Amino acid sequence: MKSYSSKEIIKLLIKDGWYEYQSATGSHHSFKHPSVFSYDEDEISISFPDLAGCISCASNDEEALYMTKDALGLYLVCAEEDNEILLEPSRLNEIQLNKNERAILVEVNMPLFRMSVENSAVKKTLTIPKWLNDFAEKNKVNFSQVLQQALKEYLRLSR
Repeated sequence: MKSYSSKEIIKLLIKDGWYEYQSATGSHHSFKHPSVFSYDEDEISISFPDLAGCISCASNDEEALYMTKDALGLYLVCAEEDNEILLEPSRLNEIQLNKNERAILVEVNMPLFRMSVENSAVKKTLTIPKWLNDFAEKNKVNFSQVLQQALKEYLRLSR
């Protein structure tokens, strides 16, 4: 799998019809929240002292950092959709911890996270005549790609 730099990704997105929002300023681009890693024998439990119900778990520190960003990003996307007001995050040194716990400050770039959520794949089940399915499979048609292209054309979408 080819890897891309962030500049290359931005160029590809702009070429595909996305645009860069230039006038946004302030902390709404990037959110920082403290999380708590609770180390048990075989897993790390992740919680956010200021975000009720925002939890995750992982097998190791690397996975825990990934899962922490993912949990925070998803929580914030849902909070935005629900117009939920979030309180100012606690300071790391104010969080009371047990011996097996560590406070970690996690940061999520919300424009990039929102984009990844909006572009995530959604599985759809559809019904087509058998003869059409057989003919398409014989011709190695990528059903997902054809459906996406047809929907974009039908809805007159440019991206």
